[in-house]
Amino acid sequence: MKPRHKRFAMIGVAVAALAIATTLVLNAFQKNLVFFFTPSQVAANEAPQERNFRIGGMVETGSVKRQPDGVTVHFLVTDTAKTIPVVYRGLLPDLFREGKGVVAQGRLAADGVFQASEVLAKHDENYMPPEAAEALKQGRAANEKAAQSLVMPSNTGDQR
Repeated sequence: MKPRHKRFAMIGVAVAALAIATTLVLNAFQKNLVFFFTPSQVAANEAPQERNFRIGGMVETGSVKRQPDGVTVHFLVTDTAKTIPVVYRGLLPDLFREGKGVVAQGRLAADGVFQASEVLAKHDENYMPPEAAEALKQGRAANEKAAQSLVMPSNTGDQR
C-alpha cells in the first residue's frame, strides 16, 4: 500500500472513531436529560408520560401525610394555579416544609400521581430554583387574571 493510501485509511478510521464517540456521548446525554415542568404544565398533559422529569412549586399547606411505614410521604405541589399529588418513598431533606419551595424528580404514574425518586428543598430564605420561582409567578398571574374576569362591572344606568 502506498503512503498516500495509508494516510487516507488512517483519516477514515479517525473519522469513524470520532463519529462513534459522538454518537455514544449524545445518546448518554439524551438519556440523562431531565426537563422541568410546572404543575399547570403537568395538568395540561405537556409533561412526558414515559420519562423522568422534574416538577417544582410550593408544598401545599396541610397536604403532607406520612404513612405508618415511616418512609412514604404523600404531599401536594402547587404553582397556585394547579396542584399535583406527589408520593415519595425515602428520607426528606431537613428543609422540606409545608408552604416552602420544592423540586421533585420522578415520573408521572397512569393515575396522575407523581412518583418522586428524589426531593430537593430550597436551602435558605432567599433562594428558590429559577424555574420554580417562574412557575409560581405565572400561577399567581393566572389566578389574578381569572379573579379579575369574575368581577362583574357595576350597573351605572337606571333601570325602571
